[in-house]
Amino acid sequence: MNGEREFTVALDGDIAKARHLAAEFLARRQAEQGLNISQRSMDLTQLVVSELVTNVRKYAPGRARMDLRIDDDAVEVTVWDSDPVLPVARAADAGRVGQHGLEIVKAVAQDFEARREPVGKSITARVALMDGPDDRP
Repeated sequence: MNGEREFTVALDGDIAKARHLAAEFLARRQAEQGLNISQRSMDLTQLVVSELVTNVRKYAPGRARMDLRIDDDAVEVTVWDSDPVLPVARAADAGRVGQHGLEIVKAVAQDFEARREPVGKSITARVALMDGPDDRP
């Protein structure tokens, strides 16, 4: 992970580990490259990772991978799994317990994309590194 703006890891379904790896990736980029990354961005990135890895664990058993990439002013979180079925956000329902992960990811991400791959699918969410011009890491 030293000095790189990209990081890839095979997922084993351990959500806490995936969150930790994402936070570590951002903290290293901040320390080694002097990138400005707000605490909110750190938290939102971990939230996105948590939601996407949870979905893989629940709905797509088999091989999975997480890619993190710093691109300009954002971090892109991409989770790939071997199931080709694309996720669909459910209609809003205040009475529904659970199954809000995709809604949460779409709400906090600058951009969201779900696409089929030659094998499986990938889900990418882009999270801003800073909230505004006056943010400090």
